[in-house]
Amino acid sequence: MDTIKGWLAWLVLVAVGSGALGQGAAADFQRYPDAPSVTEHAVDIGGQTIRYTATADTLTLVDAKGEATARIFYIAYRAHDDGAAVDAADAAPRYPDPGERPITFSFNGGPGSSSVWLHLGIFGPRRVTYADEAGNPGPPPYGVVPNIFSLLDKSDFVFIDPVSTGYSRAQGDTSEKAFHGLESDLDSVADFIRLYLTRQGRWGSPKIIAGESYGTTRAAGLVQRLHARHGIATSGVILVSPVLEFQTIRFGEGNEMPFAMFLPTYAAVAHYHGALPASMQRRPVEEVIALARAFALREYVPALLAGASLGLEERLRVRAELSRLTGLSEAYLERADLRVSQARFSKELLRERGKTVGRLDGRFLGIDGDHAGEGPEYDASYEAIRSNYTEAMNAYVRGELGYKSDLPYEILTSVWPWDSGNAGRDRYVSVADRLRDAMHRQPYTRVFVAMGHHDLATPFFAAETTVHRLRLDATYRDRIDLAYYPAGHMMYVHEPSMAGLKADLDAFYDRLP
Repeated sequence: MDTIKGWLAWLVLVAVGSGALGQGAAADFQRYPDAPSVTEHAVDIGGQTIRYTATADTLTLVDAKGEATARIFYIAYRAHDDGAAVDAADAAPRYPDPGERPITFSFNGGPGSSSVWLHLGIFGPRRVTYADEAGNPGPPPYGVVPNIFSLLDKSDFVFIDPVSTGYSRAQGDTSEKAFHGLESDLDSVADFIRLYLTRQGRWGSPKIIAGESYGTTRAAGLVQRLHARHGIATSGVILVSPVLEFQTIRFGEGNEMPFAMFLPTYAAVAHYHGALPASMQRRPVEEVIALARAFALREYVPALLAGASLGLEERLRVRAELSRLTGLSEAYLERADLRVSQARFSKELLRERGKTVGRLDGRFLGIDGDHAGEGPEYDASYEAIRSNYTEAMNAYVRGELGYKSDLPYEILTSVWPWDSGNAGRDRYVSVADRLRDAMHRQPYTRVFVAMGHHDLATPFFAAETTVHRLRLDATYRDRIDLAYYPAGHMMYVHEPSMAGLKADLDAFYDRLP
């Protein structure tokens, strides 16, 4: 009995001790600092020194009762007037007149992605480092360097992390699931922008919305939502690797569209890896892409729709041309019934070499343990940037920006199930109509669309056909600029493409009203 009492007493001591340790750890855990982190910096862009203020902070969203529902983390950059230094070390910076200085709100996609990619990839004053101009990361550790391609010389920037990404979290009794849907996501980001404009006195500034991947789905809906709900007009929209109609990219039973939409990208990736027949490999890649576009629209789509009614002679001709454009064997194409999904293409193209090609960027190569599988075991292009951006962001935000939080900075997290609402109920999600509606109602809005030739996530042909089918009034069509780059989904990891994107965006900002 004494032994049992002693054992129970020991358990009590352990429990009390563990509780004390747990309470101490909880007391030390800092979710959010008491005040925003505001720091001063400079960066050289195009031979000009831009001095700027960086602010890392959160804005709290509230419901109709005034109860907190979410804290949304953001990092904002505001350039000083003419890049001039302040008169004294403790003097407040001078800023340009808000009416003359654009402000760009930027975010990425997923859904479930933080804003880190566009932030440290192209727009912000610091960018991640790479081992070569192709975008390979090299060995760790990873960090940031001054970004000579930054757009801070053209606009102030606010990088928004939607709820559940970055350091943004639901608050109080509100579940994070309340923000995990197309409409609720639009509402929360629109509320953030309204509140930010109010707090920072930027209602009079030209406003630009910039998104990448699913962030373009958000951007297209947001331009309409901002105008309809808050009366906020948008001067420009930047869509990087867009998807506005998910029917164009989602392989599913009965949906023939993606097979045609991906074909020009298959051709570009196969050409990059020298996997096309010699007669095609000798042609410039732009010519190969043009052939793939024309074949997809004029012959491949009709063949897919014909199904079993397609005559044998026509089937053999289509099969041969598909092989010539993709580098896949006719035997494989026949087994696939002339329909090759992205995952199958990424696995099959270089199967004999024991390599797979990346989804986000088909230039990157992976190696699977099972060379006989149906699809890649991982996305080689995502693995090439995952640690690079994650380590760089965590070091940058706590170091140079001085923002101290013990929360994990969620680079890319699961927000499923994602509620597509009316935009996706009993159909594929589409927000193309929202972009068209916003442009018709706001006739001065300009749109810039950036696409990568090697993007196997949101292929460029799908994006451009969506733009061509917007049913936009003819007098508005010249307000959309399409730009292409010899890289993938994040084309800015490729230095020549980053330089090209910078030049094209400079011209876009210069054309804004």
